[in-house]
Formats: sequence, structure tokens, C-alpha cells
Amino acid sequence: MQLAYVMTAERGATDRLLTALAERLAEKGIRTAGIVQTNTECYDNKLCDMDVRVLPEGETIRISQSLGEGARGCRLNPDALERAVGLVTAALDSTPAPQVLIVNKFGKHEADGRGMRPIIGEALAMGLPVVSGVNRMNVAAFEGFAEGTAIEAEPDLDALVAWVEAAVSEPA
Repeated sequence: MQLAYVMTAERGATDRLLTALAERLAEKGIRTAGIVQTNTECYDNKLCDMDVRVLPEGETIRISQSLGEGARGCRLNPDALERAVGLVTAALDSTPAPQVLIVNKFGKHEADGRGMRPIIGEALAMGLPVVSGVNRMNVAAFEGFAEGTAIEAEPDLDALVAWVEAAVSEPA
């Protein structure tokens, strides 16, 4: 199994890094599946709108929802995330098959066994390398899920591209 995760300290940096990774891999002709995230700052600069783009050239889905002023709950729209999950699942079965899965984040939903978690397992079972973003709050859950098989990759675009290139060149 080839499973790598990245963490960055700056808000939104992991999203930007994984988006750049998907773009660079596409330029190199490496077929991707998964989702990358774009955050759009909102009026109050505390919250943002979260959109995911289904790879390789799929639709963009808003996965955040407005809960109203003063709300403290999770802003993730689980129905929108599950829609993205369905599209990625279909992409894993596409022809030509993807060569790598990129997951914007192993977050709370994944830590709880939902969201992209089943797809990560499916991709690994298919022999696909997987690159996922992980935030500090969920790294223990991710490591538990990975059962010691994941590597923490350097949060550097060139290093990630090199890791993916090496992973896709290895026989499954």
C-alpha cells in the first residue's frame, strides 16, 4: 500500500498544495481521481465557503453550508460531501483508470468512518497510491486508520510529485 499524508501550518495551505499537485500531475499525464478544495473568504474573515472540485475535470461542489449568525456547529454539508464521494467512486471505475487518488482532507467525517474514508480504502485495495491532507486534530484518527502504513510526506510540491511518480511507476 502506498499512502501519504501532508500537513501544513498555514490556513488553506494544504488545499493549495494538493490543488497544485493535481494540476502538476495532469500536466505530466498522470491520471488523477479524488477531490481538491478551494476556500473563498467570506465577509467576516472568520469563515469561508468551501468548494471541492472532483478530479480530474469534474464539477465543483459547495460542501459548506450557512448555519446562521452565531452558529457554532460544523459547517460541512454532509449531503454535498456524499455527492462528491459518489462522483469519485464512479471515477475509480472509469476508463482509463486513474493512477492516483488525491483527497483534500481526512477530516472529522473520515475520522468517524464516513466521507472519503471508504474511497481511500477502495483505492488502496485497487493498488492506487493515495495522497491525503490531514489536519492536526485528526492525525491520530488517520494514523489509526492507516495502521502504520502511511508516510508523512514533506509539504512540498516537488517532493509530492516525485513521490507520486515513483509510486505509479512501481508494479502493483
